[in-house]
Amino acid sequence: MTLSVTYADRDGAGAARLRLAGELDMSSAPQLTAAIDRLAAAGERRLLVDLTDLTFCDSTGIAVFVRGDNRATADGGWLRVTGATGRVERVLQLTGLSEVLGYAADAADPAATDRPAIG
Repeated sequence: MTLSVTYADRDGAGAARLRLAGELDMSSAPQLTAAIDRLAAAGERRLLVDLTDLTFCDSTGIAVFVRGDNRATADGGWLRVTGATGRVERVLQLTGLSEVLGYAADAADPAATDRPAIG
């Protein structure tokens, strides 16, 4: 299965929202990286990534989330993920990204999701 990345406009907190569907792996990760880079180049600093329809995520996909979060943070923003289920949610929990990215199963207001202090 391939990856679909859809721009879903802004959410209630003013974050740009991406919806992912399919599988995020080594072959599809560049597609998500390009989408995040385009949004950052357009001045977006807050990004909410909806994983409701993502069925698989490997370490390459995790690296894309980390890279996107690092870029957003460096620019004074954030990258959050929401909606993960099954294996994808388990990967987020096992890797610790659920805490780093302020993961919530349903983040209606991602700005309200506390992120742990690093350092």
